[in-house]
Amino acid sequence: MIDLVQLRTFVAVAEEQHLTRAAERLHVSQSAASAHVRAIEDSLDMQLFVRTNRSLELTRAGEMLLRQAKVLLNGAAEFTSFARDLRGKTEGNLIVGASSDPLSSRIGEVVAGLRARHPLITVDVCARASAGARQALKTGEFDIGMLLGRPMDPDLTYYQLTTINFLVAGPVAWKDKIESADWEELAALPWITPSDTNRAYAYMLDRLFGERGLELNSVVRFDNSALGRALVQAGVGMLLMREEYALQGVKEGHLALSPIARSDYPQFIAHLAGRDNDPLIRTFIDAASEVWPDMKRKASPARK
Repeated sequence: MIDLVQLRTFVAVAEEQHLTRAAERLHVSQSAASAHVRAIEDSLDMQLFVRTNRSLELTRAGEMLLRQAKVLLNGAAEFTSFARDLRGKTEGNLIVGASSDPLSSRIGEVVAGLRARHPLITVDVCARASAGARQALKTGEFDIGMLLGRPMDPDLTYYQLTTINFLVAGPVAWKDKIESADWEELAALPWITPSDTNRAYAYMLDRLFGERGLELNSVVRFDNSALGRALVQAGVGMLLMREEYALQGVKEGHLALSPIARSDYPQFIAHLAGRDNDPLIRTFIDAASEVWPDMKRKASPARK
């Protein structure tokens, strides 16, 4: 008999195409993850993966079963929440993926509002960049994700919270250079850039510079926006940063701003499309709408 734990492992391995990364995502040992996949293959008497030099690739049968596995996991989560709601009180645990910047997500306010109305719901908040949060939603690791960037996945339902403005800032000691620099001169300055090319920051930088045929002079890379801000304030290099942090740095005398370079990115919350009526999901959406009164549901992209 195949159980939900084994199915969740199968989905994670299929998404990651790597046993070790899937095990890390699910917080289980590699041997346990391998055993889960092997148990499914033995139960079905079919091969689901083909091992290549560096990854695990789904067989044709595996690809077809992956879609069904996601449907089953989604249905199980909705069934559990619906049964709890029938008792008259919504209870359970929500796992929320949010950026490492609590100011941008206002996650504290949302969780406080949710808990005030639904004291039987517990919440786990995990720091995760947008690309990782999208994957975690699809594998069932997260119930809710708070994301930067436009809707990309037809399997998710999106609600736009706001649009965040970003400015290009650098050490105040470089003020004259920064304020007089054209695009080419700006790109040639030392830069602090995201280590993950899937981060929203990387997309915005590519839109600002890459589409102009320019390559940044990256000298330091970061994987956390707070680290990036600490580095630019220490005088290491240029950084694309949220407008409020950039303006605060100017006010405090630490930073200077480029007058020509700015960007913006929409911020969303998202969940699996099949969980629209899940009572646990609804409690979070309702709490978020009170913190973000202009929140609007956005159409998911069409399937290709």
